[in-house]
Amino acid sequence: MAGLIYVVKPGDALSIIALQHGENYRNLARWNDIAPPYIIYPGQHLRLTPPSESETVSEISANGEQSHSTIIKPKEVVAKPVKREPPSALEDTKITENQEKSASVENPHWQWPAPEKILRGFSSRNQGLDIGGKISDPVLAAAEGKVVYSGTGIIGYGPLIIIKHDNTYLSAYAHNKRLLVKEGDYVTQGQRIAEMGTNQNHQALLHFEIRRNGDSVDPLPYLPKR
Repeated sequence: MAGLIYVVKPGDALSIIALQHGENYRNLARWNDIAPPYIIYPGQHLRLTPPSESETVSEISANGEQSHSTIIKPKEVVAKPVKREPPSALEDTKITENQEKSASVENPHWQWPAPEKILRGFSSRNQGLDIGGKISDPVLAAAEGKVVYSGTGIIGYGPLIIIKHDNTYLSAYAHNKRLLVKEGDYVTQGQRIAEMGTNQNHQALLHFEIRRNGDSVDPLPYLPKR
């Protein structure tokens, strides 16, 4: 995650910000006290991580007895953005950005989410792969992880599933006909998560994205050659 605070830009939507940071938009709404229909404004500051325990204690104290010992100093708040989770297999093998891409090609941890041919490759205008097929074809999880989004709230993606795989990677599966998993579900690699649908041009396909630290990357180097 880029940092503790995100400043809303013109054209932003809460769901898009959540997608970029691998988080559930409902969590962002809860952490920022934003009620449905989740309207945000340019210049607004959004918290991207949950409140710390000390912040929570401070808020409770403010409503009851004020406790100066629990009030957070600005410096302490700035120190919080580096959110570290328990060591994982990925953290045990720390590698540089270029090494990481090379390692993912040599030892892929991904599989193809659909078996058919690529209709459209990755570009600045198409931030993923469009994989052809037939309506209701199975859509498979490209890697194991947790479903952080399952719904239709992100414009341009249709029925969409987003899976968070670790602190670095997430994958997105768009233009589905039917969603078979819900937010909070843990899925295994190769698990059927949806049925293929159509895009805005009524063409049967799956739009598949891999995002690294919130940025779209070309999925091809990460997928096994076939």
